[in-house]
Amino acid sequence: MIIMPLGDEFMRLFEISPQEFSFLVSAYTLSAGSASFSSAFFIDRFDRKKALVFVYTGFTIGTLLCGLSNSYILLLLARIVTGLFGGVINGLLFTIIGDAFPVEKRSSAMGVVMSAFSFASVIGVPSGLYLANLYNWQFPFYVMAAFAFLILMMIIFFIPSYNSHLNLEKKSPIALLKILLMKRNQQLALIFMLLLVLGQFMIIPFITPYMIRNVGFTQEQIPFIYFVGGGLTMFSGPLVGKLADKFGRKKVFLIMASFSIIPMFIITNLPSIPIYLALIITGVFFVFISGRMIPSNSLMTSVVLPENRGGFMSLSSSFQQVGAGLASIISGILIYKSSDGLIMNYEWVGYLGIMLTFFAIYISFKLTTLEGK
Repeated sequence: MIIMPLGDEFMRLFEISPQEFSFLVSAYTLSAGSASFSSAFFIDRFDRKKALVFVYTGFTIGTLLCGLSNSYILLLLARIVTGLFGGVINGLLFTIIGDAFPVEKRSSAMGVVMSAFSFASVIGVPSGLYLANLYNWQFPFYVMAAFAFLILMMIIFFIPSYNSHLNLEKKSPIALLKILLMKRNQQLALIFMLLLVLGQFMIIPFITPYMIRNVGFTQEQIPFIYFVGGGLTMFSGPLVGKLADKFGRKKVFLIMASFSIIPMFIITNLPSIPIYLALIITGVFFVFISGRMIPSNSLMTSVVLPENRGGFMSLSSSFQQVGAGLASIISGILIYKSSDGLIMNYEWVGYLGIMLTFFAIYISFKLTTLEGK
């Protein structure tokens, strides 16, 4: 969320192409994906809290290293280090939700947590861009590292231990691989999540450059995109979670995913229009994109038995991170800058994202949940 809004500035400062910027985005996600996949085979052997403290410590150090970087290559390497730890955090977070909340309340809890991501967008992104404009691009990373340290202290003192899964029989890595990957339902669930993330993360990294170069935003106006979008999803997230608990996760996912196609098409075909209209479109985009992820992540906690939930959610996180990384690379290949600096082929990124969304909707009907509906 710091890297993507600064996309245009990084391309100018480091004199890099859209393809090289896409590597900067995907370095974190691909690294996180590989770490999440590896952790799937041993994460259920540890107390959830102890595991979270360890990986969040690494994430905090990695964030500081990003701020200390003074070149494109060093920042790329620091992003890889940060991703190694950050990727495991996602899986642990959703695993703790699965452990802490019964299935009939799980989507509501997921909605609250994901609205916290929106709050981070509302506060963090504008603040990060403001600090970058006021000082330099490294300064937001220093501030974020300081906040990460405070959050680490809060995890240590306020998050309880979750270790009931430790009393259950443990499988060897090979046996666990068969459990997590060889069952058709879980294979479909992982493909479902991969397609969903691919569809949206081909669009998101290039929103900032496209809005500046094609629509008419200034760098100073970019925070409004995240302020409006994040502000709306702060309220829509918990509501979507409650609706998913009441009417069923598959039904609410179908509605949110179907409606997300409309802003996906509009935002990638947007001409130069008044800023307020563009903000309405991007705001609706973020509402439906985040809205479809709430019931889908809740669904993922219910396609596997509790004793294997940590490993499977790590795999799910891995597929999400790899999907985001691949999406950024794909969009970086498709998109290019014209001679007058415009972002070209963004509409093709949108068409591909829409097609993948249709595939994800189709697979969602094939999923079988072990808890709830």
